[in-house]
Amino acid sequence: MDIQRETKSKTLKRVLYGGGAVTALVLITYFLSGLERAAPTVDRATLWLDSVKRGELLLERRGPGTLEPEEIRAITARTAGRVEEVILLPGAIVEPNTVILRLSDPDVELAARNAEWDLRSAEATYRDLEVRLETQRLQQRATAAQVQAEYSIQTLTAERDQQLYDEELISNLALRLSITRAEQSATRHEIEQERLRIIDISIQEQLGVQQTQVDQLRARYELALSDLDALNVKADIPGVLQEMEMEVGQSVAPGAVLARVVQPEKLKAELRIPEVQAKDIRVGQRAIVDTRTAEIPGIVTRIDPAAQQGTVTVDVKLLLDQMPDGKLPEGARPQLSVDGTVEITRLPDVLYVGKPAFGQSNSTVGLFKVVDDGEYAVRVNVQLGLGSVNLIEVIQGLDEGEEVILSDMSRWDSVDRVRLR
Repeated sequence: MDIQRETKSKTLKRVLYGGGAVTALVLITYFLSGLERAAPTVDRATLWLDSVKRGELLLERRGPGTLEPEEIRAITARTAGRVEEVILLPGAIVEPNTVILRLSDPDVELAARNAEWDLRSAEATYRDLEVRLETQRLQQRATAAQVQAEYSIQTLTAERDQQLYDEELISNLALRLSITRAEQSATRHEIEQERLRIIDISIQEQLGVQQTQVDQLRARYELALSDLDALNVKADIPGVLQEMEMEVGQSVAPGAVLARVVQPEKLKAELRIPEVQAKDIRVGQRAIVDTRTAEIPGIVTRIDPAAQQGTVTVDVKLLLDQMPDGKLPEGARPQLSVDGTVEITRLPDVLYVGKPAFGQSNSTVGLFKVVDDGEYAVRVNVQLGLGSVNLIEVIQGLDEGEEVILSDMSRWDSVDRVRLR
């Protein structure tokens, strides 16, 4: 059978058709690549938008924290002992003389009795010495009185003999003898008076030495009584028993912490501020502590010099005198979780906007600005200044009244324009 072969003209026609199709495809591709890419659509309801405002910007630093007692009294053991009785449990209201537990120590009890006996013995010795010395002084006073009487008699005798001699009734020798006896009596009188004075001084010295020993033993006895009384462990301050770390039968060493007492009406806030923000905080700055039921004004009193786990501890004194009733709000207690805000400074008459998801202070970021009556949003470079907790200063790139998207738009990093629906 004969097969009809294609002619050369048909083959050429097919080549021309194929080349035209390829050329058309290339032209169409080039044309489409030159067209502007359609803007992706974003649901407005899923975005966080804010308008640029002008006015005063309050710079703040915020951090979580807890309420802590201003004073925590650790109750320690003065002496070694064994826990005999736990009287109160944590949460009990105590006064300074409230006994919270009792210890026992036979050595302390024996030391108190020995100190009492030593004191009584020293006091008896003091009284005995006082009686003996007083007897010696009385004897010396009697001797001095006798010498004084003799001195007076001899003085009068000499005066009498002087008159008799003047009347030539006695001889000169008799007068001289009388005067000599009078002078001798005067000398004895002075000696006895000096001896009496020395005896008085000696008595004071001897009694003073013995009194010192009595005082030492009395102090030792009072210390022993204090150690004995310390076996009845007391709260020392009014407040609430926060911790009780002892059990009946447990042995304790001197200085061991037995319990802790706090004053719940005297609390402070310990805020944990991120270390990158803590550099702006200073002692004396005002603060607000939010307990979830009330906001309490305060003032920064201490900043921890070291950072722990990326935060710096800031102590805030609560200014209860600025509260309506001057008291802590209901429910405020130690270890209560709170939020604190520290006021750094105020910037007057600046542009500011809500803090974007990835906007940091003193940086330039790309934000989507709403345009075309809210139908589209275009990316613009915005220079940011100082930032607060939720607001940040706008230095350049936006004007007052313009609306920007603050949400995370990182999924649209490849485009500069989005459509809002």
